[in-house]
Amino acid sequence: MKHNIRKALKALAAGATFTAAAAAAHAAGAPAVIKIGTLYASSGAFAVASQGQYEGLQFWANAVNKDGGLFVKAYGKKIPVKIVAYDDQSSTSTATSLYNQLITQDKVDVLVADFGSVLTSVAVPLAAEHHMLLIDPTGSGANFFTKKTDYLADVSIPSSQVWPVPLGKFLLAQKIKRVAILYDANDFDASQATTLKDVLAKGGVTPVYYHGVPTSESNYTILLHTMAASHPEAVIELGYPPNDIAFLRSLSQSGLHFDMTFTIFPGQLLTLLTKNVGAKALAYTYTYPTPPLVKYDKVTYGMNTAEFVQAYNAATHKEPNFLNAAGYNTGIVMQDMLGTAPKFTQLDFHQALMDMSGKTTTLLGPFEINANGAQLGQPFPVAQLVPEGDGSKVVVVYPQDKATGKPVYPAPHS
Repeated sequence: MKHNIRKALKALAAGATFTAAAAAAHAAGAPAVIKIGTLYASSGAFAVASQGQYEGLQFWANAVNKDGGLFVKAYGKKIPVKIVAYDDQSSTSTATSLYNQLITQDKVDVLVADFGSVLTSVAVPLAAEHHMLLIDPTGSGANFFTKKTDYLADVSIPSSQVWPVPLGKFLLAQKIKRVAILYDANDFDASQATTLKDVLAKGGVTPVYYHGVPTSESNYTILLHTMAASHPEAVIELGYPPNDIAFLRSLSQSGLHFDMTFTIFPGQLLTLLTKNVGAKALAYTYTYPTPPLVKYDKVTYGMNTAEFVQAYNAATHKEPNFLNAAGYNTGIVMQDMLGTAPKFTQLDFHQALMDMSGKTTTLLGPFEINANGAQLGQPFPVAQLVPEGDGSKVVVVYPQDKATGKPVYPAPHS
């Protein structure tokens, strides 16, 4: 009996020694840092939004490294992160060569796209060609997500074709029948225009004006008067921040007044839009409100929205906007991914994201991606900017379960 016990104990000790040795060998193969490759734009049309996203990602990396790095399940230990970043100057041709450099020369472990659909578009085929998972923070163009892929995941913003669904339903609920839609002829904005037109059609409404312009458009005076000639009850302008700024400035200076005006980016970059067009020009206009203007208190991973705002402000002495939150959220999603992927491979990273889908909520809301890489969670409601003091109060008006007030319609004359 004693002999059998001694034999069993000896076997257990040997097993423990083997397990410890295996774990040590496992950890010994771990990289010194996890290299995260990304781009940002210091100049050009996408600079403000791009830098906001990049700053949010940096905030996450600094927080992780202060805590000793992120836990990587494949190596069973915490490893610091290093961001390898280059300036694409808002140029797709520059971005193409720099994404290629990150993959082939820097050999980054994780690839993160720059802001928006235009600068993400060139990374999608490159990542697939090199069998590299592209973590896509804010490139939501519908044509990215047309087929099944293991190499793309939209992580911090809904796919653009689902953005205007609540907007369309709101217009129908308000019984608005005369809608003018002006959109930039890029996939991000054009896909929204198409979806909005389709949602309205289901309610029996056909736009009285429907027109695409180049993304570089900056002169809206004639366009505004042409729209006004169609006597719209609602005017929807779908563009990037420079387009929204130019459009709202032109509207303010035109002497025209519409009962409802909608633009995309005040809900993401309210400070920027207020600075460039003024609170008066934004009064009673509508937008998609995003975190931190909309808050998610119950999260399963990372800080909730209010905690992020407080921590970001303490670290940077700046009030965060949506792009800062999207950059941080991208880091949080990667942290969860690396903490659950059993092997350090691109396919395992992708599978980890698929396993998180439908079970994870972050400061941006529910995380849900499909097999094509499209983000179906993190929905955008509809909000109105109501004057308050020297600025604007964001009032969510649709859907009802998210509403914080009722719309002021028609908009008062200033």
